[in-house]
Amino acid sequence: MPTHDLLIHSTTPTGSSQSLAVTDGTITEVSPHLTGSAKEEIDATDCILVPSWIDSHVHFNQPGRADWEGLHSGSLALAAGGGAAFFDMPLNSSPPVTDGETFELKKAIALDKSHLDFALWGGLVPESLPHLTDMAQAGAIGFKAFMCHSGLDEYPAADRATLQEGMRIAASLDLPVAVHAEIPHGPAPTGTTMQAWLDSRPITFETDAISLALELAAETACALHIVHVTCPEGIDLVTKAKKAGVNVTVETCPHYLLLDHNQANRIGPLAKCAPPLRPSETVTALWECLLRDEIDTIGSDHSPSSPELKSGEDIFAMWGGIAGIQHGFPLLLDRSYDLLPQTSSKVAERFRLPKKGRLASGYDADFTLLKKTPATAIADEQLTRHPHSPYVGLPLAHRVVATYLRGELVTSETRSRFLRPMTLS
Repeated sequence: MPTHDLLIHSTTPTGSSQSLAVTDGTITEVSPHLTGSAKEEIDATDCILVPSWIDSHVHFNQPGRADWEGLHSGSLALAAGGGAAFFDMPLNSSPPVTDGETFELKKAIALDKSHLDFALWGGLVPESLPHLTDMAQAGAIGFKAFMCHSGLDEYPAADRATLQEGMRIAASLDLPVAVHAEIPHGPAPTGTTMQAWLDSRPITFETDAISLALELAAETACALHIVHVTCPEGIDLVTKAKKAGVNVTVETCPHYLLLDHNQANRIGPLAKCAPPLRPSETVTALWECLLRDEIDTIGSDHSPSSPELKSGEDIFAMWGGIAGIQHGFPLLLDRSYDLLPQTSSKVAERFRLPKKGRLASGYDADFTLLKKTPATAIADEQLTRHPHSPYVGLPLAHRVVATYLRGELVTSETRSRFLRPMTLS
């Protein structure tokens, strides 16, 4: 009888030999050189094997807006970009996930359509406060709030009172609250160009919101997760709060590490997002924060739309979201392998997924094979619903060869599992 289901031989990011043995979807042994019999043995010694990306921040838009993106296309694109699991946000699906019924609706659709393991965020909006417990019981990974207009009227912002009460309830449920931290203030923006958009949402919008969120988290003893932070000033606030005992983590996104003002002006609407892209010196400083281990997780914030919503003469009227789920991870690895914990183990630890995120015995066999093969990111290879991305045209040093989920190569036949956070004792 074979000793293992799968035995795969590969290389680590540092160039050392690495073998993994897998049985029943679980890693059973990791060693520089493994021998033994297996149902399948793969020689991937010309590839680098890394933990697959756990993307804790995607918008796959089902139900209701699958013409923007869907769980089928989005999950396959993430797998092609090195990901094996994702957490879907409560918007931009329609209806948004703000109670137990809409949560169960999205979960059922995802179980049918997704080809990767997934978790679901519940919505924290004024009307959802009575329903947070129901969503927690259904398996929510946490709750998402906007501290500004979300871009969709059906998903209103959480004012101070809503956020405070939502954090209090979330703390009682042992679940984190994730916030989009921007508080607009000052004169109304003018102009219609990309530069006008970039100028309209300065860093102070972020830092003011982060300060308030940290204050409320300290007051309520809530676990806080601040998403898509763009600037070292915001990271510094989080670092100080951690030292003061606040239970807080912080995420940034590939586009804030890979793109800047100059590229935004060149690319145009495909580079519109909120918070906006920042100047090159801010991007450099954000990388320094990441490499000092001051940033906890990296999520794509994949937020695509149909092409017509990214067209026109007025940038302010266009949809704000980056579509880049297939190239963000390999483009980051072109810069540094040191960020792998922020895309895998640290995500699993923060969100209490004890079998995910590590290449170690007892963990799910979720891994990605890459080759160092210089190329260019092209639109035609993208598996997203619409092959548009600000990363198209960028040079790639790494190419994703294959992604494995629980020891099986991800294909359009792969079946997903719903990920529920481990209950705290």
